[in-house]
Amino acid sequence: MLAKLTSKNQITLPKAAVSSVDAAEYFDVTIENGRIVLTPVRVQAAHAVRENLEQLGITEQDVEDAIAWARR
Repeated sequence: MLAKLTSKNQITLPKAAVSSVDAAEYFDVTIENGRIVLTPVRVQAAHAVRENLEQLGITEQDVEDAIAWARR
């Protein structure tokens, strides 16, 4: 199966490839030995938000402080 990379770095996955794995809206992207590997994942909204905050270095205390500041 072939998939073309567009000028906007987008790829349409072949239907046969997608239908052979569990239905997923999101894919984890990793690089293994020069290959791009897509792994279907189910993202829970709250978990995704916490993970993004962690990657940005934002702690629960930072969020509490921001809420307290906004409520003043």
